[in-house]
Amino acid sequence: MSRLSEQVRNAVPLWHEHLQAPFPAGLRGAEFGGTDLVLLDADTAGCVLAWLNNGGTLDPERTRVLRSRIEDLGRVIPEVPDSAGIQYCRRLRRLALLVLASLSGAD
Repeated sequence: MSRLSEQVRNAVPLWHEHLQAPFPAGLRGAEFGGTDLVLLDADTAGCVLAWLNNGGTLDPERTRVLRSRIEDLGRVIPEVPDSAGIQYCRRLRRLALLVLASLSGAD
């Protein structure tokens, strides 16, 4: 099994965990530093899903979006006021970092 397919396989349980988690009510409509949390979630999850659906590849535009959203998550997580929101955002960032690491390894 290739390293990339192993990374995809390892990301799937975390992705399923994320899908099962409800979006924290406290983050609906929340904005930190000009970053809308619903949009941040949607953009990041969309990139992760595209990566999974494409067998571990991501086009350059989505890769750019993913990098930007990882930075945004790093900035907003310290501002999230409740533990459910923090946990949700940390898991999303972990997924995004897994994807980015696989792309860096493929270069």
